[in-house]
Amino acid sequence: MAERIVVDARGSFCPGPLMELIARLKFAAVGEEIEVLSTDKGSAADIPEWLRKVGHELLDTREEAGVWHIALRKSK
Repeated sequence: MAERIVVDARGSFCPGPLMELIARLKFAAVGEEIEVLSTDKGSAADIPEWLRKVGHELLDTREEAGVWHIALRKSK
């Protein structure tokens, strides 16, 4: 299995983490997994909502020590 791509958006505020994810997705291949690290609580709702709208697969959302980890798979 390929290593998961990490988008470190800690310290960035809405819509920064989502914008960083969108920029990185442009270069990812279909099927690649990406994990966004964010200290902005809004990302935990905003990113999964955006993924549903555009059709990518949400794999996991969890919070550890004030950092949100949002994992997804590029679906198209």
